[in-house]
Amino acid sequence: MKDLDDHKKIAVLIDADNAQHTKMKAILDEISAHGHVLIKRAYGDWSTEHLKNWKRSLNELAIQPVQQFAYTTGKNSTDASMIIDAMDLLYSKKFDAFALVSSDSDFTKLASRLRESEIFVFGVGEMKTPISFRNACDDFIFTENLELEEIDDSTKDNIKKSKHDSSQKNKENPTKLIPLLKKAWEQYQDDNGWANVSSAGSLIKRSNPDFDPRTYGATKLPEIIENSLKNYFKTTKFKGKGTVNIVAYKPNDA
Repeated sequence: MKDLDDHKKIAVLIDADNAQHTKMKAILDEISAHGHVLIKRAYGDWSTEHLKNWKRSLNELAIQPVQQFAYTTGKNSTDASMIIDAMDLLYSKKFDAFALVSSDSDFTKLASRLRESEIFVFGVGEMKTPISFRNACDDFIFTENLELEEIDDSTKDNIKKSKHDSSQKNKENPTKLIPLLKKAWEQYQDDNGWANVSSAGSLIKRSNPDFDPRTYGATKLPEIIENSLKNYFKTTKFKGKGTVNIVAYKPNDA
């Protein structure tokens, strides 16, 4: 049995007004790969018609719904409730990481505050999420890169088609990575001019928390360099420890 003390203890807080219930299983699966999810809470006014479709996801995924009435029309009370809970959980000192599920920039300050307390912050939202919130997190995950959970047959085909159309539309051009890869190469190149792709990936992630190879139609950074950026970089492999191969790269003109 795995010792839970060896894994990140994660609190997942969901802004239901700005999250997709159809993506919740995929989101939780993604977060669970990084540690042990101890708390799953979704905030919203559950008496409204807007959130009626959340019932199945809440029940099946054991997400605790937190009721927050909208006291004033046009004002979002959910944000305040979620922020207060996050600070209470922070002061409990039981958690190593928080996952804030929202596409709302109002959580930028919360993400920054958690990081100031040396808490790892995952952000999860759509590609429309403002850059301020994305950069306030340690790791920002686009929901467009995640698989949809299973839903009833009457809407499954339409959502799958929408997902396909969206993924094609939102696929980023990998050439935007060229300046970052060159910067990483300058910093990490060895005496023979080769830089470890793993080190480059870490640098890119630190400067761009929303970096994800899936955004560029790939599963790993080496795949992007070898397939999409081969006109700009060349790669090679070195023998690492055991059966591990180290992938390295350099600009074609180096």
